[in-house]
Amino acid sequence: MSGTGSPIDGVPAVAAIVVSLLVAAWALVATLRHRAPDRVQLIGLAVLELILLGLAVLAGVALAGGERPGEPGAFFGYLVTLVCLPPLAAVLARMEPTRWGSAIVCAICLVTPVVVVRLQQTWELLGG
Repeated sequence: MSGTGSPIDGVPAVAAIVVSLLVAAWALVATLRHRAPDRVQLIGLAVLELILLGLAVLAGVALAGGERPGEPGAFFGYLVTLVCLPPLAAVLARMEPTRWGSAIVCAICLVTPVVVVRLQQTWELLGG
């Protein structure tokens, strides 16, 4: 399947990457200022999670329609990981109410775009 037909390409994927990088930047500033995770970081993680759940729904609809990823095992592994990253960041940030909590949010938000791209790549391998 080409990139244009992939259900996980386009606006939702770009939105996930942009929101993730914005939250990472905000968390980095907080870390450098020795600040604990704040409400903006947690709201950003919640927005990111909603976008990622939307990506998961799009993938589910495509699967229900008969489309298949190129590497099903890797695809589902990346999909589950992707959906779990923002809640994990929020829980760990709440457990560590220091600058290191903000560093955790930053790190996880920097990993998220990589997982989005890998998710796209595992879908596209079949027809690529």
